[in-house]
Amino acid sequence: MFLAKTTGHNRLAGNDDFEELNHFMATQALPSRDDFAAMLDDMFGGADSFEGRVVLGTVTAIENDLAVIDVGLKSEGRVPLREFASPGQKADLKVGDEVEVYVDRVENMHGEAMLSRDRARREAAWDKLEGEFAQQKRVEGVIFGRVKGGFTVDLQGAVAFLPGSQVDIRPVRDVTPLMDIPQPFQILKMDRKRGNIVVSRRAVLEETRAEQRSGLIQSLHEGQVIDGVVKNITDYGAFVDLGGIDGLLHVTDISYKRVQHPSEVLEIGASVRVQIIRINKDTQRISLGMKQLESDPWDAAAAKYPVGAKLTGRVTNITEYGAFVELEPGIEGLVHVSEMSWTKKNVHPGKIVSTSQEVDVIVLEVDQEKRRISLGLKQAQQNPWEAFAAAHPIGSTVEGEVKNATEFGLFIGLDNDVDGMVHMSDIAWGVSGEDALNLHRKGETVQAVVLDIDPEKERISLGMKQLERGGPSAAGVSGGAGVNKNQVVTVTVLEVRDAGLEVQVGDDGATGFIKRTDLGRDRDEQRPERFQVGQKFDAMVTGFDRSKKPTFSVKAMQIAEEKQAVAQYGSSDSGASLGDILGEALKARQGK
Repeated sequence: MFLAKTTGHNRLAGNDDFEELNHFMATQALPSRDDFAAMLDDMFGGADSFEGRVVLGTVTAIENDLAVIDVGLKSEGRVPLREFASPGQKADLKVGDEVEVYVDRVENMHGEAMLSRDRARREAAWDKLEGEFAQQKRVEGVIFGRVKGGFTVDLQGAVAFLPGSQVDIRPVRDVTPLMDIPQPFQILKMDRKRGNIVVSRRAVLEETRAEQRSGLIQSLHEGQVIDGVVKNITDYGAFVDLGGIDGLLHVTDISYKRVQHPSEVLEIGASVRVQIIRINKDTQRISLGMKQLESDPWDAAAAKYPVGAKLTGRVTNITEYGAFVELEPGIEGLVHVSEMSWTKKNVHPGKIVSTSQEVDVIVLEVDQEKRRISLGLKQAQQNPWEAFAAAHPIGSTVEGEVKNATEFGLFIGLDNDVDGMVHMSDIAWGVSGEDALNLHRKGETVQAVVLDIDPEKERISLGMKQLERGGPSAAGVSGGAGVNKNQVVTVTVLEVRDAGLEVQVGDDGATGFIKRTDLGRDRDEQRPERFQVGQKFDAMVTGFDRSKKPTFSVKAMQIAEEKQAVAQYGSSDSGASLGDILGEALKARQGK
């Protein structure tokens, strides 16, 4: 029996050795058991030489889940049945079968041989795998377990590591359907000393897929219409499986209408009909389109949307430079920020319209070649300057709030969010421009006269001084004798107060106030009680208060007359007294 068991794999002795043993047994007396063991030790180098070898044994019995195997040693060994089966399968083993096992120890503490089918398979597998790795051949294995970072693979006895990233071309959420199934793998690296083998299923799939893609791409051509299945969706489009090769369906080629995200129209697993737009056979990239299978709405855009037509659309997108309005699916026009409002300038479009809002627009321009339509939002509304002109003709009086003051005038807020400007020369009579601007503050409510309206230039000119009592007539608004600064006028006392006099120029002229300190140069003249209501006297206009009423001064008039007299009749150095000079000036004035 022993001789038969040692004639197969990993033979322990040659034919010459057996012939010598047979000759010895034939010429000698029948040896004892010890003599026979000694002869075996001499021939095989001792039983210890079995250890660490793969030998051929025979199954002598099957006990529960163990196989009893005789390899010709003093005692038999027992090997678990699971070592004779592939992962997930039952062992197909019966008494009398010859199997290769690895001798770990000739005898254990129970006197039994320590055998291992796994080690035998592993040693044989390593020999085979090293050869296949050198030739870059694919190997067959079975995924049978999970470990940190990946999975374990049985390569017909040798255990390899399959990283999670090497399972498939794309991430796989559930690997259960791939386990316990024989399938090809590619060895990436192996180290027998450390017992490490790293394999990849992805490399096999990519190679197979590349072969399929190369063959399939040769059968496709641009313009071809083909059915596919949506495989993946991204922000910029969707990948469609064309039967072994993927094509990219860009979001802009899904539909003529605006699509914010491909998931609005597509879903993974859905069947779609697409047209091949471009094929790059070098990079094996395919561009697909769906909208190309529909009629292009831009073909009749120029005839359907003539310039000047008023339409209703829906706001689909808002940007810094304007808003896009959908006129129909696939046709959008741009309302530039400058065409959004008559009055709201330099305002973000989002503060005028909102997404999904229905708006009325006017077609301003159509460029069918560039697929552009310019729209106007404000043109669909009445021009507020024209509306103002109809409601407030030139010469009418309006009221508004001072919105802003510039170096050349005031801006007054009027009806329909339009502004009118009061030039500084039209704020008050007899006041310089800068002084006139200081008469009013932002937020103050004022009245003004409409002087001019230019709807095309969006300008309204207003005047405030034209409403002053006693001001000169302007556009037929008011009449009477006006007064100017530094002018000497005759005033009538209307009221006597402790602080001064309330006076009026002429009978129906402008009214103003004279402070008691301005009633004369001398202290005795600065007594208001020396005047009576109705009394008339001369005074000089020295300026205007914030309400644009003139202020008068007798004192200023006296000083001015003195200077004029001195200049006309000579200085006091000429021998004439100041009284003489003033007397001459008074006579000259009375003579006039």
